Amino acid sequence: MGRTLLESLALFFAPFALFGLYLAARLRYPLAIEHWSRSRVATLTLVGLAAVLAGFVLLQLTAPRGRGAYVPAHMENGVLVPGKIE
Repeated sequence: MGRTLLESLALFFAPFALFGLYLAARLRYPLAIEHWSRSRVATLTLVGLAAVLAGFVLLQLTAPRGRGAYVPAHMENGVLVPGKIE
């Protein structure tokens, strides 16, 4: 759960960090308020949300899944047999 949350936050903040690096590469002060207009922040937010959604889709498509049916724990001949996926 924590790993998924950290990956999602990293994907969301990546466009902001890349824009800051772009400003620094162009020799502009990245923390100046004039570079962070409302439209730029909105665009970066939408790009970040799209990256998070793409990450969720990619995770869903590539995540390992159990194959077969789950057989719950049960008693056989007086012995408890643990649950398993068959």
